[in-house]
Amino acid sequence: MRTVRVGLRCDAGPRRGVGHLVRSLALGEEFLARGARVEMFGSVESVGWAAAQLAARDVPLRPGPQTPAELVETARRHRLDVMVLDSYELDPAGAGALRAAGVVTLAIVDGDTRGQEADLYLDQNLGTRIDAPPSRLLAGAEYALLRDSVVAARPPVPPPAAPVARPRVLAFFGGTDAVGAAPALTRLLFGTGHPMELTVVVGRAEIGVELAEVTRGPDQLLRPIPPTDALPALIREADLVVSAAGTSTWELCCVGAPAALVCVVDNQRESYHRVVAHGLAAGVGELPELTAEGPVGEAARASADRTLSGLLTSPERRAALSARAWSAVDGLGRRRVADAVLALLAPTRA
Repeated sequence: MRTVRVGLRCDAGPRRGVGHLVRSLALGEEFLARGARVEMFGSVESVGWAAAQLAARDVPLRPGPQTPAELVETARRHRLDVMVLDSYELDPAGAGALRAAGVVTLAIVDGDTRGQEADLYLDQNLGTRIDAPPSRLLAGAEYALLRDSVVAARPPVPPPAAPVARPRVLAFFGGTDAVGAAPALTRLLFGTGHPMELTVVVGRAEIGVELAEVTRGPDQLLRPIPPTDALPALIREADLVVSAAGTSTWELCCVGAPAALVCVVDNQRESYHRVVAHGLAAGVGELPELTAEGPVGEAARASADRTLSGLLTSPERRAALSARAWSAVDGLGRRRVADAVLALLAPTRA
């Protein structure tokens, strides 16, 4: 039985963020644990943390093919059995070309297949509905792709919440904070007037400069830190987590974090509203409104203030969010996805 060879096609960068890479790499970890050979194809631009994640797992980073023909040629040259496509930018015809070439193809999508013809489609968003044959669709949070470090941080039961005089708050907005959400949310948090120890993950240098200018009130501490492998442990230790409503949502749920989410880009909106409606996290609002001038911005910030103040002062509300979130994501999603992918490999290739 020869080694299965898996390719991960995605990109990361200061403006793209690292969400696609993080979830693809989580699936890569599962394949590695099963003895497969895993290679990443794409670009990691100016994101040292992301490149280090690949190096730590001995996953080589190779140039990312763009066209359908290049994808097929790359798969043949590297003798790939499986290709995972996680990109909004690639030609949708690439999936069909790989499939026609005999490469088992998984397309990771977010609400829209973009016309790709893959063997399997994965949409890990809650309550998702996409146009794909049911037999080829892996849909919902039960298929959430989570890294080893996140699964290891999952507690055996939902964490309780106790009254604290100065809550420990963790804020992060993706690996690079591509839209610059951290300063705006730091102002909102400090604007509540409540004491807190606020740790903010600073994805880019310019974010740190802006954070340094944010006014703090009495008994409000700010600790900026760079992107870190210790993030799952920091999530578990926090009394409240404020984050973007992207792929990290499922990490927060798995760990059972009491979380307040912000919709920072358009493609998060549908998932954001579903997660909030199901009570898995509190909703702070949409970033463009939270930073807007005039009555729209004032109303959005007033609503955010009420939400954040309620969470900071109510351990019962934080505990309720933790319990629902913890129950929604069990950390076994990548195992289910890998099982489905490997089941499609012909016996002669497995």
